[in-house]
Amino acid sequence: MKTIVVKIGGSTLGEHDTTIEDIVELQKKDMCPVVVHGGGKMVTEWMDKLNVATTFKDGLRVTDEHSLEVVVAVLCGIVNKELVSAINEAEGKAVGLSGFDGGMIQAEITDEELGYVGDVKSVDVAPIRSVIDAGYIPVIAPGGHNGEHMLNVNADSIAGEIAVAIRADEMIFLTDVEGVRDKSGTLFSTLLKEEIDSLLDMEVISGGMIPKIYACLRSLLSVDTARIVDGRQPHALIEVIDGKNMGTVIR
Repeated sequence: MKTIVVKIGGSTLGEHDTTIEDIVELQKKDMCPVVVHGGGKMVTEWMDKLNVATTFKDGLRVTDEHSLEVVVAVLCGIVNKELVSAINEAEGKAVGLSGFDGGMIQAEITDEELGYVGDVKSVDVAPIRSVIDAGYIPVIAPGGHNGEHMLNVNADSIAGEIAVAIRADEMIFLTDVEGVRDKSGTLFSTLLKEEIDSLLDMEVISGGMIPKIYACLRSLLSVDTARIVDGRQPHALIEVIDGKNMGTVIR
């Protein structure tokens, strides 16, 4: 069975989005989608409603104790359950998980300036495998634990680490841009891992694209290629799986 890790961001899910439909179609085709989601836009909206300040560093949210409560509530509660419900309503079979469940994501703080933000230290695939073996699509909210505290862990990073841990066949990031562009706006159809460092140094790759690129590089330990695709395009996921050349491929 082909295992495909699909990272979806909340900003890619719109009124006419086909991502849910495509995920269900993959399951019906006897493929094994493992969904990892973000939801930073909704987290920011809730922080604004609650008058909680939001700042970012290198595309990562600086997270104090109050911010962490909002992050966990929104991602593991609202966003995760909305996605699970949508898949089930579309006649798929999904179960919601988070990085906290079963100790799936062990993390560690590597930058004190980010607060309660962690990098993935290890992944326990047992909770994911148990859901897959029962015939369901795992829908995973980001988060991790360091043995003392819950930590906010970037969903892109988690997706890359999960792809390696479960030995996925494909890694696809669905986002709200067409892929990686150079400074003139031209889309990179292919990026070699040897080119990444120079593009980061020149700030061609910046902001929220940074963790996506690092996650793609990490996933290459398991998959042959990782791809960043515009998830707003109709049936982008299915078309990529069927071999259409879209977005930016990292190999």
